[in-house]
Amino acid sequence: MKKIILSLCVIAGMVSCDNQYESNKNQIDKMETKDINDVHSYAQFDQAYTTHLFLDLVADFDKKTLTGVAAHTIQNNNASEIVFDIKDLNIDKIITNDEGKEVKFEIGAEDKILGKPLTVQITPKTTRVEIYYSTNPTSEAVQWLSPQQTADKTDPFLFTQGEAILTRSWIPIQDSPGNKITYSARFKVPDSLTAVMSAKTTSHKNGEFEFEMNQPIPCYLIALAIGKLEYKSLGARSGVYAEPSMMEACYNEFSDLEKMIDAAEGLYGPYAWEQYDVIVLPPSFPFGGMENPRLTFATPTIIAGDKSLTSLIAHELAHSWSGNLATNATWDDFWLNEGFTVYFEGRIIEELYGKDYADMLSILSYNGLLAELEDLPAQDTRLKLDLEGRSPDDGMSAIAYDKGCFMLMMIEENIGREKFDQFLNSYFDHFKFKNLNTEEFLAYINEKLPEVKKLNLEEWIYKPGLPSNCPKIVSAKFDKVDANFESKIYLENPRSTNDWTTHEWLRFIGKIDTSWSITDFEQADKLFDFTNSGNSEIAAAWFEKSIRADYKIVYPQLEAFLVKVGRRKFLTPLYRAMKETGNIETARNIYAKARPNYHFVSTNTMDALLK
Repeated sequence: MKKIILSLCVIAGMVSCDNQYESNKNQIDKMETKDINDVHSYAQFDQAYTTHLFLDLVADFDKKTLTGVAAHTIQNNNASEIVFDIKDLNIDKIITNDEGKEVKFEIGAEDKILGKPLTVQITPKTTRVEIYYSTNPTSEAVQWLSPQQTADKTDPFLFTQGEAILTRSWIPIQDSPGNKITYSARFKVPDSLTAVMSAKTTSHKNGEFEFEMNQPIPCYLIALAIGKLEYKSLGARSGVYAEPSMMEACYNEFSDLEKMIDAAEGLYGPYAWEQYDVIVLPPSFPFGGMENPRLTFATPTIIAGDKSLTSLIAHELAHSWSGNLATNATWDDFWLNEGFTVYFEGRIIEELYGKDYADMLSILSYNGLLAELEDLPAQDTRLKLDLEGRSPDDGMSAIAYDKGCFMLMMIEENIGREKFDQFLNSYFDHFKFKNLNTEEFLAYINEKLPEVKKLNLEEWIYKPGLPSNCPKIVSAKFDKVDANFESKIYLENPRSTNDWTTHEWLRFIGKIDTSWSITDFEQADKLFDFTNSGNSEIAAAWFEKSIRADYKIVYPQLEAFLVKVGRRKFLTPLYRAMKETGNIETARNIYAKARPNYHFVSTNTMDALLK
């Protein structure tokens, strides 16, 4: 009976939501059809591909499943079949519009990384494919949280994380960044909870929420969160979602958000997504932030009380241009998303808080880049990657982010900021709602800025390591930190650090080396209470140095931190430090307690690290 009722609701929903789609689809030109060759998707885009997706799903928190239909409007190139990506999904039946009844489909062999191909029989006249399915509690993209895993501890919570190729584990879809689609959705959730998506909320009543995303996006940006949420406006087109107990702190932390949007538009043109909201998720969220259009997903670890970590929001906002508008065609070209975004983030920060502030962030990024250059295989230190047979997550390193950014800074340094800004405005406009690969970028910049041909961009892109013309950043503020550290003025005059920002403290902790004794750790900890810091960045940096120095006093707080926080940026260096200092059993014991709180993105990395 439930299946029959659901099917009838789905059919009715398709009519209403699809009619809305038909009235809006002409607002934006569809990206040009390309021959997409994505080694991380089974889709055969030359035969048939999705142009619009409609979801109608029920969220069952008891069973930890999403159940319903994914209805694909398709571009059909006279094909006899269409191929989707799936992973850990239960496919019930498939109906097409031309047959009006169930059609045959085949599920192929499983690949550990890619999942399985779902091949559906169609005719040359097929324009819609409706896939009835359900997820499993083990879906890699979906994190089901108990009330105890949330801030308020009163209600369960759900969030999805699709990047890079996890969307296929909660939606049967052609899971490639190279095909942009519009989407609409209806979700039925428990009455006490609120559903939000990377889309405009068009209706909500009695636990039923409807959404529309009229701008074409890659499917890794389709995102869902369900929980006990409040909303507070931050300005004419921005606001924040958070659990009630977190709202006041989040609202205060993001009070500059409207200024960030204005600064970004002043640099590189109009914001194309109408609304920009942020949702602060529970601590198990594996990333700092995720740039889902209209609704950035953010970790609570950036709530420091002094806005010192909100550069992360500037980063996710910048993605509204680089990544969401102009998108990498495949994950081998990931640097096109992240390198541009880190550069853009720095420009927003400089506009709001000054060049000194932006320079400190650049130097911290440079130091992180040098560390990754030492740790990674040479082939993975190129901007253009070759990830065939590997997870795209392997490419999500400081290389794409920071080497990419420094290449763009180098171009600016050589041709001048004004001319480079003109180029970037034309770049975002030219590739708006489109995809590109590295070679298209090179062709475009060589055409628009012929003078870059002498700047060895090919070395930056196709060769390992860091070229000799990498910009050198200096910071007067960091020079003062260095002098304080070396002379140990902080011991005699702790007030000399009173006006330090998070970034200055990270510089200070970063300078700690093997010359420090346990007594040195004790003195610094007594003065500044690093071990109990409420600032996640400072705490994580201090914990790593303490582990490597065998400063065991930190271990109770370290364990509490690792059990609570699921952000992979913090987990990897801390577990690795324990492993490399002969404390792997301690690491495994902590991980056994913490693992249920982590998202698949984090457990996948930690499982491999700790074996």
